[in-house]
Amino acid sequence: EPMSKRQRKKLLKQKQWEEQKDLRRQKRKEKRQKRKLERQSKLDFSNEGNDRKRTRREVVPSTLRLIVDCSFDDLMVLKDVKKLHKQIQRCYAENRRAFHPVQFYLTSHGGQLKSNMNENDKGWVNRK
Repeated sequence: EPMSKRQRKKLLKQKQWEEQKDLRRQKRKEKRQKRKLERQSKLDFSNEGNDRKRTRREVVPSTLRLIVDCSFDDLMVLKDVKKLHKQIQRCYAENRRAFHPVQFYLTSHGGQLKSNMNENDKGWVNRK
């Protein structure tokens, strides 16, 4: 059966895309390696290293304690529980990067919040 001009063009483009797949993959790999070498050369020139990754001795723990009470999650809609989960993740991440991190506690952690965290964030159990 005859093919339309549009179908032939699509088929041709698809073939070209498949043929150039390995080339694109190789270019991405080279680009990654180039960025890696640039990062390493920057680290070699500066003894301090990357500002985002500070050494642990620079961090001075705070005596403050932050306690998040999660006992009201049974009164929340699932949408709000998901938002709470995202907020807890953000707080944890920012606290890890802080120069004076506070002691971060979750209390009455169970119900919808715990099941949502188990489902969407399997690594939460490893957090201190």
